[in-house]
Amino acid sequence: MLAVAEINYIRHEVNIKGCGYSDVARKMGRDPRTVKKYAEMEDFNEKPKKRQTRTAPVLGPVKAILDEWIKEDLKKKKKFRRTAKRMWDLLKDHHGFKGSDRTVRDYVSTRKKELLNEANEAALPLEAAPGTAQVDFGEAPFIYGGEEIVLPYLVISFPFSNAFYFQVFPSQNRECFLEGMKRVFHHMGGVPKTIRFDNLSPAVKKILPNGERQLTDEFQNFVLHYGFECEFCNPNSGNEKGHVEAMVKYIRNNFLLPGIHVIELEALNKGLWAKAEKDRERKHYQKEWRIEELFKEDQDAFLLLPAKEYECVRYETLKADKYGYIKLDLNLYSTSPRYALSNVLAKVSYNKVEILDDKHQLVVSHSRLYGQYRKSMKWQPYLNLMAKRPTALKYTSFYDQLPEEWKNYFSSCTVAEKPEALKLLSMVLKDQDFSMITKALIIASEHGHPSVDAIKQVFYQLINGRGIRSELKSKRQLPQLPEATRGLDHYDQLHKGVNA
Repeated sequence: MLAVAEINYIRHEVNIKGCGYSDVARKMGRDPRTVKKYAEMEDFNEKPKKRQTRTAPVLGPVKAILDEWIKEDLKKKKKFRRTAKRMWDLLKDHHGFKGSDRTVRDYVSTRKKELLNEANEAALPLEAAPGTAQVDFGEAPFIYGGEEIVLPYLVISFPFSNAFYFQVFPSQNRECFLEGMKRVFHHMGGVPKTIRFDNLSPAVKKILPNGERQLTDEFQNFVLHYGFECEFCNPNSGNEKGHVEAMVKYIRNNFLLPGIHVIELEALNKGLWAKAEKDRERKHYQKEWRIEELFKEDQDAFLLLPAKEYECVRYETLKADKYGYIKLDLNLYSTSPRYALSNVLAKVSYNKVEILDDKHQLVVSHSRLYGQYRKSMKWQPYLNLMAKRPTALKYTSFYDQLPEEWKNYFSSCTVAEKPEALKLLSMVLKDQDFSMITKALIIASEHGHPSVDAIKQVFYQLINGRGIRSELKSKRQLPQLPEATRGLDHYDQLHKGVNA
């Protein structure tokens, strides 16, 4: 018999609030038949207990151990769970268990069903409407830099047609989540009218008692911008978005295994559009139509795109340390010496971190770091400060980043030339990389060690389209001039004439 508090809860939820047996059973982790029994029970007179006729003398002492293992494993990924065979081995080796492996397997199977409530949670055959979608993340192995890493991929599936799109990202954070959906919308040229989600943290800040969701600010703005309706699954009810979960597995098995070699994510993602669209040439698994034809019905039901793309960014005001670094997601990003110990505004997207001044003008842009305790340093804003202390150049990572031509140039510079060269690089690198200024250095060095002004002059000639000119040839023949004689012999003749 259940505890009095549980019985009271069941009777209140079912008989007073009108909740269904399955809903109450799911909340309590009980069998719906148990809920029904106590909700409808009329006679609570105590009856004599029946004598137990069946015992489990071998399994009884270890049931608590098995229950604990099963509960622990249910919190882990399926591939990391112990099998019933492994549990039997552990019982034999560490708990002196004498029973058979079949006894353990039967108990584990039954107990898992009880804990998961699998036996009585059948999915309803819901009919998907055109123009609706489901969204979820999956994970797959990739080969990057010779090492295997695991990256997430965002999947948008369409239950009516069985079509899908997917994009790979470095993280499952809010910016990647919104960027992935935005890409799909604009690639398709329309927006699904209704999208079903799990309770993903990038979208849901809090699940309220009445079943409503408190959305994150960025996701709420995204929904308002594109105008779709969002639906959310009940907690621990992944079957309510079973189509996208099945599609996550289908995509991994058919497109992402074995691990793909990745050099640049954007290049990889560009090729995934065609893979998803080519998959539609097959027939729907139930309907007699090709997926491609059914997807046209999805598209016909889509909402129109807004006139402007949504910018999937967030803004954070952060204080720089005495070196000008800000800390974001436990990673460091450089700003500028003039912002040391001051606040700056960070504009954060899925792949960039841009530092803005108080007028929202760009100070410096970084590629976003993933992982923790990493550092991104952009030296351009620091070069004018370095020009005041040029001897520190060789002890900075900026010197290691210099092209060999500039390292050689700085090694032959005078003390006065180094600050001027650093100021020149500070000006040039604000808008360009090293390629053009290095080319200017090479040209200016053809006749020996050049001055900073000479390098600057060649640089401006190159960027303004007035670089190395071809040799000019006269259209008219130049007149022949008499040979001029110079030297000591001519001088000696003049000297003799004077003496005479």
